[in-house]
Amino acid sequence: MESRPHPEHGYRSCLGIIRLGKRYGSGRLEAACRRALTVRALSYRSVESILKHGLDQKPLPETRSHPVDRRHHENLRGPDYYQ
Repeated sequence: MESRPHPEHGYRSCLGIIRLGKRYGSGRLEAACRRALTVRALSYRSVESILKHGLDQKPLPETRSHPVDRRHHENLRGPDYYQ
């Protein structure tokens, strides 16, 4: 709702998402919202698309709990190479 210029636009999106629960069921809606939050797809259309294509019933994409350290990779030469 914070991304909308007027709060009323956010309310309409929320009501639309709640209405999707009547069509698809509350369990599927919860799973779709969880996926939407994970992939940062924060709109009514995104949640509707997730439900329409059945992505709510597939495993969530893995999220990395720690950043990848790219300084120690076998293909990187490092600063000593250029001296």
